[in-house]
Amino acid sequence: MILQRAFYQQEVVTVARELLGKILVHESVEVVTVGRIVETEAYLGPEDQAAHSSGGRRTPRNEVMYGPKGYAYVYFIYGLYYCVNVTSGDAPGKPEAVLIRALEPVAGKAIMKKRRRINEEKATNLTNGPSKLCMAMGISKLQNKANLIAPPLYIKDAPHISFSDIAETTRIGVDYAGEWKKRPWRFYIKGNSFISAK
Repeated sequence: MILQRAFYQQEVVTVARELLGKILVHESVEVVTVGRIVETEAYLGPEDQAAHSSGGRRTPRNEVMYGPKGYAYVYFIYGLYYCVNVTSGDAPGKPEAVLIRALEPVAGKAIMKKRRRINEEKATNLTNGPSKLCMAMGISKLQNKANLIAPPLYIKDAPHISFSDIAETTRIGVDYAGEWKKRPWRFYIKGNSFISAK
């Protein structure tokens, strides 16, 4: 069953935690690629100095964050890579989102390896980072603003991950965010070999 709008309309840290174990699906012309979400980060909007909407910043790039919850926010970094976020939160119009940091490949592994130019059999680095997973899943600017409650890009429900199996720690790459860099809003499934960092 595809996750519905109400799931994304919860408090954003709750969404980040509860996305763990859920299934990201991208139906493309080439093939259907599927990955289990194993790592996320929450970004809390204007007050969060690590968020793209910090201070109420509103640009064509982050405009989707200000709209309804349950949409894809895909952005370009370093002039090379894409990252995919899910707009979330319990306050309508507040620009919050969850970054999907890592996936465990489930289906479409051959095309994932081809897209990532990886030949190893196991390939634990196939989707263990936000840009790597976008490349493997064929997610680009074309998927920005995609409605995540319907194909071709969507997230399916899956069994809940126990709190005891979830690690909570600080977010990665936000040293510029002052005190906000210390917030424990990065979540990952303990012991999973596809997380981006321990």
